[in-house]
This record gives sequence, C-alpha cells and structure tokens, in this order.
Amino acid sequence: MRARHTMRHQRGVAVITALLLTTLAVTIVASLFWQQQVQVRSIENQRTQLQKQWILRGAIDWARLILRSDAALSRVDTLDEQWSVPLEKTKLDQYVENTNADNDAGDATLSGNIVDAQSRFNLTNLSAGGQINLKEVAVFARLLGNAGLNPTLAEATAKMMAASQRRDDAGAGSGKAPAQPMPLQQFEDLLAVPGFSVEMLGKLRDFIVVLPRATPINVNTAPAEVLSARLGTLSLSEATSLVASRKQAYFMNVADVPLRLPDKTLAVNENEIAVQTSFFLINGNVRLGRAALQVQSLIERNGINTSVIWIREN
Repeated sequence: MRARHTMRHQRGVAVITALLLTTLAVTIVASLFWQQQVQVRSIENQRTQLQKQWILRGAIDWARLILRSDAALSRVDTLDEQWSVPLEKTKLDQYVENTNADNDAGDATLSGNIVDAQSRFNLTNLSAGGQINLKEVAVFARLLGNAGLNPTLAEATAKMMAASQRRDDAGAGSGKAPAQPMPLQQFEDLLAVPGFSVEMLGKLRDFIVVLPRATPINVNTAPAEVLSARLGTLSLSEATSLVASRKQAYFMNVADVPLRLPDKTLAVNENEIAVQTSFFLINGNVRLGRAALQVQSLIERNGINTSVIWIREN
C-alpha cells in the first residue's frame, strides 16, 4: 500500500515537472520569437529612416540645382520664378523601393518648397561683435508691432544677442567654455528671451529668420509686415499696396524702390534692401508608409555656386 502511494506521488511529481519544463520551453521560444520580431521591426524602422533621409537629401540637391539654374538666368529674385513654386504632395511608390505588402506601399509621398530667407527680418542684424545696432532694433520693434506684439521685446532680444557675442569672444580668448546666454541660432531660440511665448512665435514664424551674417531684405519677396518695418516711413497699408503692385512689375534694382513709395525722397541703403537673395530655406516632407520625416535646410548661394549651411530633421 505504501509502495503504491509512493509510486503515485512520484508520477504526480513527474507530471508537474513535465508541465513546468513544457511551460519553460514555451516561454523561451515565445521570448525568442518576440526578440526576433523586435529586431526585424528595428531593422525595418532603420531602413525606412534611411530611405526617408536619402529621399530628402535628394530633394535638397534638386532644390540646389534649381537655385543654380535661376542664378544663371537672372540677377533678380522674385516670387514669379521657378524656385518659388512649391512641390505638391507627389507619390514616390514607383521610384522608392518599398517591400511592404500592405496598403502602405502606395503611401510614399514627397512635398516641399523653397523660401527666400531674405524675405524675413534677420535677427543677426541686431548686433555685431557685441555691439547693438539701434537702427535694426527699431526695425525689429516695428515688425513686432505689425504682428500685434510688444515692441519692447526688440531691445531685450538685441541685448541677449550682444551679451552672448561678448561672452563668447571673452571665452574664446581665455580658453574657457562659452558662458550663458547662448547665441540665438534658430528661430525657436527666441523662447530664451524673457517675454516670448510659443503663441507669439507662431505669429512671427513667417517674418523672422536667423542667418550666419547680417543681410538686407529682398523687396521683391518680403511680405508687407516686413517691408513696413524695414522702410520706416511706410505704413502697413502702404506696404500692402506695394506688394500688390510688385505682382505687376517687380523691382529691377534698389534705385527703383523709392519711385513707387509715397515719399519718393526716401534714401535707400543697399545694406538694408536688395533685389537679389543669397540665402534660401528648403522645406521637405516625406511620408513612407506610416512614417514621416520633415527636414529644413539653409542654403547659401554665391553666384551659381550653392552650399548647405545646416540641415535639421524633425
């Protein structure tokens, strides 16, 4: 009787052990499959990311070609030229390898545009070598007023830029790391200036840019708000009328500008306004399946030569 009980107990232990081993084996196999699936998905994501990056790099090269061709044909930059025509959403499934078998294979699209960076006010104009340019501060203040914002923020912005330039120079001479505040390097850096908010930047997005050096405003491409700020005697309504007349006949040279202003005696400075542009912003947006990537690049054009200043991905 005891032997029979012991045998049943041993069989029960054996069954439980077998079940535990089976469960362990299933868990290990499931874990391996899960890890393999994660690795496969990671490789697919990396492949998709690289595809998106190469598509957008190709789009930037294509934009540079357009800008070089434009420079060879014309010495004046206007909104009627080929570079200003945006690329609408274009399907790329016939040109981009996409091995997905689902409906995402037909969702590869590219869109973008080229923006004249000198149609906007350049924050770099506010200060040079740590010295504030009061005339440019007044221009920025008028622009803030045109956008419905507090004009006193112009002085605060100029002070921060000047302070960062002076401290950077001092740090470079002493071998120490640059001190705060850091220089404004992109439009969003305005949030570091006390008084600016995300909502305010939304109102300024089409009017402000940060370029590597001081630049004039292109009167053929600037919006009315920027023109009114740049040409101090010009009201916003008069600038709007000037933009409308520009569609009929663009400015051939800087000397042509005062002839269309109410105050025809206004003295113009070629360091403040221009009819040709050296800096352009390239905006690109690619969607590949369910993944999307946005890229902005700053291009400098010198004659028919172009160079990439920076590329930022989002």
